[in-house]
Amino acid sequence: MKADLFDQRRLLDLQAVDTTLTQLEQRRRRLDADTTAADARRRLQALADRAASLTGDIADLDRDIKRIEQEVELVTKRAAADRDRMASGAAGAKELEGLQSELESLARRQGTLEDDELEFMERREGLEAEAEAARAQSVEAQNAVDDAEAARERALAEIDAETADAESDRVALTVSIPDRLVELYERIHAKQPIAAAELVGRRCGSCRIEKSPADMIPIRQAPIDEVLRCEECGAVLIRTELPSTGSKPSASEEELKKYT
Repeated sequence: MKADLFDQRRLLDLQAVDTTLTQLEQRRRRLDADTTAADARRRLQALADRAASLTGDIADLDRDIKRIEQEVELVTKRAAADRDRMASGAAGAKELEGLQSELESLARRQGTLEDDELEFMERREGLEAEAEAARAQSVEAQNAVDDAEAARERALAEIDAETADAESDRVALTVSIPDRLVELYERIHAKQPIAAAELVGRRCGSCRIEKSPADMIPIRQAPIDEVLRCEECGAVLIRTELPSTGSKPSASEEELKKYT
């Protein structure tokens, strides 16, 4: 295939754009695989579950404390009624003895209830401290979620913008290069990431394999408008250096000087 050297070199620009698009897609995949936001959301949910559990435990203790307070109130009222009965002088000796025994029993019951209430209140205080810590941690976790999601959105927006620019550049390049050259490039690019590469010295810029002196003879002898392919990887080889023949430059070589 023959193609103007300038058009061949435009394939390097097209390759650079495609490499950029590949890198952008890799960035997008890495972003999709990033678990920072998901991890932050899981932590937030775990803290929310913990806070809910603690709130339920505190509610249970509040009910127990209220029940004990009601029982203490009943015991107190009963003891007050017994003392009033004893103080009235209307009770006989046997009744007084029974009232005294009941007062002692009520006092023991009241003491037990108050001990239980104190224990429940201490447990409630501890749970409330844990719940407060969980709520504070939830605020931090929510901030972490917001930051992670905002960072992801910013990164996606950057990738989308850069992708749009690169795709626009690609369209502009493909319409400026002869169709047959673009078709050759596209066929190669469908099989491998680098479809066009510069020949630097004796090294292919795609497969990075250095060609032997014998391999370089037909490359040096080929007209500069000849489209060359790397025998190792199949990429289009773009020559950017004038062949050293020792002879007077041809018209094509003079044209090459404009782009080297």
